[in-house]
Amino acid sequence: MKTELDSLATALYVKTDDLLKASPHIAPWRPAVGIVPQLTDAELVTLAMMQAMLGFTSEARWLRHARLHLRHLFPYLPKQPGYNKRLRKAAELLRRVTRLLATDTSVWSDDVWIVDSTPVECGRSRETVKRSDLAGWAEYGYCASHSRFFWGLRLHLVCTLQGLPVAFTLTGAKADERETLLDLLAAEPHLVAARPGQTLIGDKNYFGRDFEHQMAEHGIRLLRPARKGEPERPGAPLFKPLRQAIESVNETFKGQLNLEQHRGRTPGGVIARVMQRILALTAAIWHNDHTGQPVLRSLTAYDH
Repeated sequence: MKTELDSLATALYVKTDDLLKASPHIAPWRPAVGIVPQLTDAELVTLAMMQAMLGFTSEARWLRHARLHLRHLFPYLPKQPGYNKRLRKAAELLRRVTRLLATDTSVWSDDVWIVDSTPVECGRSRETVKRSDLAGWAEYGYCASHSRFFWGLRLHLVCTLQGLPVAFTLTGAKADERETLLDLLAAEPHLVAARPGQTLIGDKNYFGRDFEHQMAEHGIRLLRPARKGEPERPGAPLFKPLRQAIESVNETFKGQLNLEQHRGRTPGGVIARVMQRILALTAAIWHNDHTGQPVLRSLTAYDH
């Protein structure tokens, strides 16, 4: 199988179509009586992945490009409003497909995870903040790595050292990273129940005696750098190279998959657009793993 975008799209379409045939209930709801969509749900998932992979932040521009260059894959393409509505309704399907691909990789069972959060900016002008449908969820926060304030959300991501997303969620910019991580683990207890002795590497924000005790109750060994005034913690020599892994994953989302240019204006729109990018990264890792590529998180073969 060739490592290029058409091959990835075909493999993803087949995987999604098989999933929907086996579990039709996970498809977005639609009335039993009505017009059958000409673009199937499996095609929609594939189209959404390709949009993120190719870096199109405008849906209108993406559909114009697809009509010109992708007719061999998608005989029918909807207009932009219809595509937008279906994409927002398919956010849960995108999540299900992402998890299916992740569990079908050789690195899903890795016993070391890394965790971090990264800003997802949603607006810059005061008028946007006052009028946005995201107000109340999005909020002002501070990004220490870039020394700047922003208005928006945070993407909290747990992934393997190879960058494979394991668990993720979107919260307000001020949400406590420790509480968010505990909520992620509580929402999917089976993730750690089958992984005794899992190691999780985080930054200095994942601290506190009570927090570490709760992590231990989940069977997770937490490694983090020592905070000011603390003695050196176990595994300190490993933090620098391993912490670079999560920074590299965040850079993949922002530099190659345009996470900060998502252009979502409603909660549903932001969720769908973030899910597109997580799906694209997971699909690339899945396909690279199955085709024996040396670097699993490489998008080079697919982003043009």
